[in-house]
This record gives sequence, C-alpha cells and structure tokens, in this order.
Amino acid sequence: MRSFPEISILFEQYLKTDLPFPGHQERLYEPCRYLLDAGGKRVRPALCLMAAELFGGINPDAYHAAMAVELFHNFTLIHDDIMDKAPLRRGKPTVHARYGLTAGILSGDVMGIFAYDCLGKIRPEHLQKVFRIFNKTAIEVCEGQQWDMDFEEQEEVSIDEYLKMIELKTSVLLAASLQIGAIVAGAPDEDAQHLYEFGKNMGIAFQLQDDYLDTFGAEDKIGKKPGGDIRANKKTFLTLKTREIAGALPVMEALMQKEEEEKVNGVRQLYLDFNIDEHSKNVINQYAEYSFAHLDKISLPGERKEPLRQLAAWLLNRQY
Repeated sequence: MRSFPEISILFEQYLKTDLPFPGHQERLYEPCRYLLDAGGKRVRPALCLMAAELFGGINPDAYHAAMAVELFHNFTLIHDDIMDKAPLRRGKPTVHARYGLTAGILSGDVMGIFAYDCLGKIRPEHLQKVFRIFNKTAIEVCEGQQWDMDFEEQEEVSIDEYLKMIELKTSVLLAASLQIGAIVAGAPDEDAQHLYEFGKNMGIAFQLQDDYLDTFGAEDKIGKKPGGDIRANKKTFLTLKTREIAGALPVMEALMQKEEEEKVNGVRQLYLDFNIDEHSKNVINQYAEYSFAHLDKISLPGERKEPLRQLAAWLLNRQY
C-alpha cells in the first residue's frame, strides 16, 4: 500500500495526461483547466485510488472513478463560489471572478457532465452500483449546500442540524470516494460500507476541527487570520454549543455589533468562559474514534490499512 502523498502524485500525473476536455471551445473549457491547474490536495481522488489499492490494485476503473470524483468536486466549487460571491479560491481569482458569471455557470455545468462521462467508462459489472452511490452523493451535496445557505437566514439552528449539514456538504463525497474505489476493485459490500463510514466520520471530524481552528488556531499554522467565522457571523459548532449551554446571551448579541477585532476577541473569550473549546475537541475526538472503529472492522490485515490511518491522523491532527 502506497502513502497518500505517493497516490496524490500518481493521480496528478493521470490528471495532466488524461483530462477529458476537448481542444475546441476554449472559452468553455479553459476555465475548467484553470481551476484544476490551481492545485488542491486531491484528497477525494486519492482516497478513491487508495481504497482500490487496498483491495487488490488500482485498475483503469479506479482511475475513471477518481477522475469523476475530482471533476464533480471542482464543479461544486465553481458553483459554490458563485453563490458565496467569493473572489478567491486557492489563493487565486475564482472562476467567475476571472472569466465572468456566465462562464462560471457553463464551465461548472460541463465539468459535472464530464464527471458522469468518466463514470460511464467503468466496467458494466460495477457500473450500476457506482452510479447509484454517485447519484445519491451528488443529491446529498446539493442538499447540504442548501442547508448551509438556509442557516444564514435562520435564527435558530440546532447542533444536530448543523452536524447533518456538514455531513452532507463535506463528508459524504469523501465517504463515497472510498466506497466507489473499493467497489471497482472488487471489495466485499460490508468492507466497502465500513470504508464509507470511515470517510464520513473522518469528514465530520475534519470540518469540526476547521471550525475550531478558525477561532483558536495560530495564524502561522492555519495559513489565514483566525476569527473569520466570527467576523462573518457564521453559525458554527462553537456558536451553537454556546447557545445550547447558555441560551440567548445578551453579551453575545452585543459583541456581534462591535468592531471586528473587539468582536473576535470578545467572542473567543466567551467560548473559553463556557469551555466551548473543550466541548469542541471532545466532539472532534468522538467522530475520529467512530472513523477509526470502522477502519478497524475492515477484514484486511492492519498493515494494509495503515496508509489510510496515517492520512486520517494527519488530517485530524493539524497543529492548533
């Protein structure tokens, strides 16, 4: 079993040589290439290939599935950036900011269609099962995005609703990448399902940790100025847990009206006063334990699963 960095390089090479976009209609396809060339960790396609290697080897179907997952993920990024009016992605102008709104919509659409074209190349014996999982996941990602948008307008959001939103918006595609990779390599259904649960719980823990690091992380470690979620008045696990414990605090409402740095420092201190940082760490650890428990249940020797364990540990143990 190869490590995540090794598999990522392998997929990057495949991406450069087998990208499915044709040479005509550059105004449609150049924005697609632009976003893919901007980089990214390639976590989802790498997970797909790692799952395939776990159960016998990376065959052509695994590459088709990995490409489909990466194209679908980037399609969602283009449209998410449009909905969020985001100017930057991976440190560069977003597709719609660089090429215009119409180009962003069309390029995102065609990238999503090419994802399905890649899936269609998978051998018939696996195709129906893979399509079913992929379609279910695509619908759930859209549902998660809608929930995220709804939460901006809702006054009350429960922690359970928030956890469901991040499961759908972030985690299910990680989980499906693993499950599909296992299926095209001939894995037993039970093992493929355990891989799905491993990825789903890892994804939830990862997003909860992002919430934590956005407030309590060190700028030189997380690569951005902490407190962005507080400045944007975003509903995160930390804010929702504070409301669950303390109710509607007048001091919280007053802090939200302050200037940026005073607001960030005040809300951060409020979290510390109510031990929200520790509550957050506990929930992150809980989902990490769920994730590793499913990995342990896969009916393969522990050393074969070690690269996946190391990847999860790396994702979930970024420095605070």
